[in-house]
Amino acid sequence: MSVVLGINAFHAGASAAIVVDGVPRAAIAEERLNRIKHYALFPRLAIRKCLEIAGLEWSDIDHVAVGRDPSANAWRKIRFALGHPSRLRDLAAVRRHGRSLAGVRTLMALECGVEEGRLRFATHRVEHHLAHTASAYFISEWDDCAAITVDGSGDFVSCLMSECRGPRIRPLGKIFMPHSLGNLYTAVCQFIGYGRYGDEGKVMGLAPLGEDRYRPFLDRIVRATRYGFELEPSFFMPFGADGGMEIDHTGEMLVHRQYSDRFVRTLGEPRRRGGEITERDRDLACGVQRLFERYYLHLLRVLHRRSPGDRVALAGGCVLNSVANGKVFAETPFVATCIQPAAGDDGLALGAALYAGNALLDEGRRWSMEDAYLGEEFSDAFVASELERLGLAGIRLDRERLLDRTAEALARGDVVGWFQGRMEWGPRALGNRSILAHPGLPGMKDVLNARVKHREPFRPFAPSILAERQNDLFEQSQPSPFMTHVYAVRPAWRERLSAVTHVDGTGRPQTVTRRANPLYYDLIARFEERTGIPAILNTSFNENEPIVCAPAEAIDCFERTRMDVLVIGSHFCRKGGRAV
Repeated sequence: MSVVLGINAFHAGASAAIVVDGVPRAAIAEERLNRIKHYALFPRLAIRKCLEIAGLEWSDIDHVAVGRDPSANAWRKIRFALGHPSRLRDLAAVRRHGRSLAGVRTLMALECGVEEGRLRFATHRVEHHLAHTASAYFISEWDDCAAITVDGSGDFVSCLMSECRGPRIRPLGKIFMPHSLGNLYTAVCQFIGYGRYGDEGKVMGLAPLGEDRYRPFLDRIVRATRYGFELEPSFFMPFGADGGMEIDHTGEMLVHRQYSDRFVRTLGEPRRRGGEITERDRDLACGVQRLFERYYLHLLRVLHRRSPGDRVALAGGCVLNSVANGKVFAETPFVATCIQPAAGDDGLALGAALYAGNALLDEGRRWSMEDAYLGEEFSDAFVASELERLGLAGIRLDRERLLDRTAEALARGDVVGWFQGRMEWGPRALGNRSILAHPGLPGMKDVLNARVKHREPFRPFAPSILAERQNDLFEQSQPSPFMTHVYAVRPAWRERLSAVTHVDGTGRPQTVTRRANPLYYDLIARFEERTGIPAILNTSFNENEPIVCAPAEAIDCFERTRMDVLVIGSHFCRKGGRAV
């Protein structure tokens, strides 16, 4: 038996994954356990939990794969430093920080409280973008494909194009820092008042409310090249200084200002967070989203010239831009994509482990990801004990009655907390740690925001749909099991799906199969029997916090918000202690 532990540490989305004989047994982001969003220090709790789920001891770990290699791309770093002498100190600091993972065995012993003598593993450092690529390719059903990774930065690279065949990933080209689509998007997000780590998704939702009138300005800050793109540096803070990111003492990510004073001279004063969103801000959101899409799709066309074919694996934080992903099929030669649910930096843990097993150790076993349920599961007995401990009354139902009662609640407009099975891997709830609602009731979006989510009103909610009904509701048949694509909703369904159709007539579906999640699939089918709608609104089970992990967190979120019903395991609970 070969056991590979993958970790992402001292980087946003600290996480761990356990792969045994080529098959992932567990994968968890540290934030789900310590409740610090985007936690970026060492994933000690996640490592322990993955071992526990897999039923393994510390001494069972044969290999540790780290999704980071400070020695990678050294010649490009030196070249950049020689051309920018003032940045030498900054780049040296970055390298020193990367060395915090130099002694992985000693570090793990210290962080996890285990005797170093019990740790006998070999350590493998996997370059950031190779780990990203592996996280998408080695979970696909394919034996060969093109691959691309796009993000802010990692090991001095913002984009890697590759050709994948069998157990090998062959790099075809890289885009080096300071040229980065991720940093470009973040800079504009900051300017319009969304400067926290992870705010980019909010701007993606704001974009359809604006017009593309800032295109002439935005076209000045980036230009296409034969092999990708280049940024105009005068619009950005110097790379390695205030344009970077910092991890504070709690493990939270702090994003320093990335746009230069040239932005301010051209566009006026930036919006302060929480201030009024003006027409300028909406138009800049529209502009940067469209700019991003143009260059993202340009990169895919460049990739296709280098690696002709119709399949592409994608990863990196920018690949969470589901609007851009939805345009891949119409605007590039690719007809199939593979994007794993943790496409951002939390996915580096799984990617590093899969790269070690497939490309370095050549174990010869491939695994295909059919679902995202790699987290912890809780027994019904434990759920019952937590309900009793926390004083929440409920009724225990068999499977059929539980489905019927929940579907009835959704059909009449109740907001339902749904906590089932193993926790999802990745930043999006996919039917096991979800808040559910009717997707077609007028005002349901406002109800959810007022009673539970407290999000900006322009941000859309997403539907989970029966996979075989996707083409009836959406103008695209390419499956999206992990909510990674935005497609146009068919006009005949837009009113019937009013709570999950965005202002531009699009939606971000999760296509659900019975094979991947039988209980969730059957719930949607029961809801269709009552309403004629083969979809339900699905949003993450949380309130301005990481998605709930354990039953106590679900119960607490249910109690402090104005959800109507909690369905947790086989227990049906209604607000106020009423079971029915």
